[in-house]
Amino acid sequence: MAWDDPVVWILIVAVVVFLFGSSKIPSIARALGEARREFDSSLRGTPPGARTTNPPVVNAQPSYVPPPSPPSAVKTVPSADDPLIQAAQREGIDTTGKSREQIASELSFKLNRQ
Repeated sequence: MAWDDPVVWILIVAVVVFLFGSSKIPSIARALGEARREFDSSLRGTPPGARTTNPPVVNAQPSYVPPPSPPSAVKTVPSADDPLIQAAQREGIDTTGKSREQIASELSFKLNRQ
């Protein structure tokens, strides 16, 4: 039985959960993490309270924002003989002034609700 066998790790995790209970495992992991950080900081010679990494940024903007699509692609007015328009009108959806994507999403919502 080798340590890289997944069955061994599943058994170890099952025994730990059985011994400590699922409510204690996060606190044990937190204590192990703090002990590891303290050990690493003592090896580097930094005081235990000093942080060497930047704290995570909460609610950060994504690094890449795709450019907005051109106005002509956003608002496509469908014709009256379009099967999507006909299906939407049969379901009682008002299609005036809406793009094809808006009509398709409303039709999908209405059909999934039924």
